Amino acid sequence: MEEILETATDGLDAAALFSAGTGLTFDDLIFLPGYIDFSWSDVRLETHLTRNIRIKRPIVSSPMDTVTETQMAITLALLGGIGILHYNNTIEEQVAMVRKVKRYENGFITDPIVLSPLHTIQDVDRIKESHGFSGIPITEDGSLNTRLVGIVTNRDTDFEKDRTRPLSEVMSTDLVTAPVGSSLSEANKILRGSKRGKLPVIDAEGRLVALVARRDLLKNLNFPDSSKDLSKQLLCGAAVSTRDEDRDRVDALVEAGVNVMVVDAAQGHSIYQQRMVSYIKGKHPSVDVIAGNVVTQQQAETLIHAGADALRVGMGPGSICITQNMMAVGRSQATAVYRTAAFARRYGVPVIADGGINGIGPMAKALALGASAVMVGNLLAGTHEAPGDYFYENGMRVKRYRGMASLEAMAQGGAKRYLTESTEPVKVPQGVSGTVVDKGSLVDYLPYLMKGLQQALQDMGYRDLPSVHEALRDGRLRLERRTPSSTAEGSVHSLVSYETPRFGIR
Repeated sequence: MEEILETATDGLDAAALFSAGTGLTFDDLIFLPGYIDFSWSDVRLETHLTRNIRIKRPIVSSPMDTVTETQMAITLALLGGIGILHYNNTIEEQVAMVRKVKRYENGFITDPIVLSPLHTIQDVDRIKESHGFSGIPITEDGSLNTRLVGIVTNRDTDFEKDRTRPLSEVMSTDLVTAPVGSSLSEANKILRGSKRGKLPVIDAEGRLVALVARRDLLKNLNFPDSSKDLSKQLLCGAAVSTRDEDRDRVDALVEAGVNVMVVDAAQGHSIYQQRMVSYIKGKHPSVDVIAGNVVTQQQAETLIHAGADALRVGMGPGSICITQNMMAVGRSQATAVYRTAAFARRYGVPVIADGGINGIGPMAKALALGASAVMVGNLLAGTHEAPGDYFYENGMRVKRYRGMASLEAMAQGGAKRYLTESTEPVKVPQGVSGTVVDKGSLVDYLPYLMKGLQQALQDMGYRDLPSVHEALRDGRLRLERRTPSSTAEGSVHSLVSYETPRFGIR
């Protein structure tokens, strides 16, 4: 009996399934169950975003102007993923978003905003409006080069009617400080004991060197899986086009502290993409580059040799993308992910599945087929953290969601992704504009998605993504093709009515 159990196999391995030459989507296949000897909570989702960057949750937000701006990037990083800020804006606007993300959570804030005693409460109000905080150190001349003389917080200014009062009249001068050279844990201990909101770090002459914030301690407790860099700041990504003019954007984003750059093009196999990837890696080698989009091994090879640290895979599978129908070019997403990931693995380059991820099932399939992370747009659009205002359509609370190749987005700069000009008189759209239903806050929604993903990997029989990928390569992970009737059988059917779960079903 033991011998029969060891040799019995069902289904196909991935190499056999994808050898037929037919393009497969995620709905065209299903994974067969594995053996479970662990809890779903034992499943670890930590993964490589790029060669050099790891994140705790394998989810990346798409650089779309209805998906990723400051609030999305901050919240997603706090929850273990990473946001990619869109570039359908000016350089200054995108840089400002990066800075807000990087300032949001820190260990030591090494470049704090400071004011002088001659500044007024109005100056504090402006900082709060533009940066979201109001705890400001006060130095003798408003720079980091002179002695710390006070600090202004909400409790000093909230009830002041005269906003023109100088800070010298309202600032707190009874300061608790830490000496330069203190470790973060030592500074945190002083901060806890002081019951203050901010802890200035000063040198021997009393000059301000850094700042530690109490709210960061609380966030560390509430969001233990946050995606952070070595400076304990939230990870942040930003997109740029392949155009030479965007080299100035690249330089400005790097100066603002961006961790990873996405070179954004619908078809990434071009001399323009090669040049931009080479420029970034040549001038800013410390910044990782995600290149794409690609769907073939040849495309992947070109960009890997150009210096890409990760590849973005997908051409046409997005819910608002019509590239495959309009251009007659692209590839079915399951096949694209499997083929590209298998090739890129030879070079140690992770791939990110971009498109076709409309629920937990497709997410699990993309990762099991070799992707290290998924990039999503529709899945996150409609959350509180996505840009835009809610409104009602046919009795449903919705937000706008549009493809960057829709006529609407192209008119505002999205055309750069498609090697065309926004001023061209004739535009051929490769995307549409639409609406998506309110999904609530990402703080509730993402844990639901991640728990579902953990349970999916448990059903496959694997505790982490490297184990799934190894099983995919050696044939232990088994799959089958699905017919249209089997897909229908696996969906809701044979009911007069049913109640849709809170976050929908797939």
